Amino acid sequence: MHPLLNIAVKAARAGGDTIVRAMDRADTLKVESKAANDFVSEVDRKSEADIIYTIKKAYPDHAILAEESGVTEGTADSDGSEVQWIIDPLDGTTNFLRGLPMFCVSIAVRVNKQLEHAVVYNPVTQDLYSASRGTGAWKNNRRVRVSGRKGLQGALIGTGVPFREDQPLEPYLDLLKDMLPETAGLRRPGSAALDLAYVASGTYDAFFETHLSPWDIAAGMLLVQEAGGMVSDYYAKNDSLKNGTIIAATPKVHLKMLDLIAPRAKALIGKA
Repeated sequence: MHPLLNIAVKAARAGGDTIVRAMDRADTLKVESKAANDFVSEVDRKSEADIIYTIKKAYPDHAILAEESGVTEGTADSDGSEVQWIIDPLDGTTNFLRGLPMFCVSIAVRVNKQLEHAVVYNPVTQDLYSASRGTGAWKNNRRVRVSGRKGLQGALIGTGVPFREDQPLEPYLDLLKDMLPETAGLRRPGSAALDLAYVASGTYDAFFETHLSPWDIAAGMLLVQEAGGMVSDYYAKNDSLKNGTIIAATPKVHLKMLDLIAPRAKALIGKA
């Protein structure tokens, strides 16, 4: 295991332990609203602090991009590499607060602006998804690949439903009207990082969502790519981390998803 991935796993488990210890008292936690229907708890912040502590203990000079604490600048390694850790300490906060076991820790490592290592960890099931560029994707100690689905017929697709005022709902519903009859169904668990891990492991055949942040999807993107899947934004470009739109799927399902989504991209994104 690459040293950077090893620390990412260690950090994810540290954050996950913090989350699990707080599960029985989720109803008593201090919770703040960052925006309408967008929450942060003291557990998010504690998990993030534990993750960053683990990383900084091993790599004190590396840069950090974390959901709650923002950007921390770093300095180049001795070989000149610029390393940035992209962290979501609790993806699925609302699920956690309501007792739904669909949440995770997500950590990606970007070296010279390219995603190189990824970990998505569900502390409830203790399922650990990991990947390093060029070495495949793994669930626990088993290598995983995207499903063999060749089209939308029979496909199980993960998504995220628009839930804020700046996220257009009608174009999304129109998309579903065309998509649903072709598929085996849609799922909306509420954690984009886990959704992408499910695509990588073949549980889902595809995932799409709009208005996401880099920490939501960075690790999952690499997992899907290393599992043999395709990842793009709504315009078939590699700009998901910049514009917050993503389609991740088996190669042939990805093409079918683009056919449905690309013509609607601007309407789906709206003002955001």
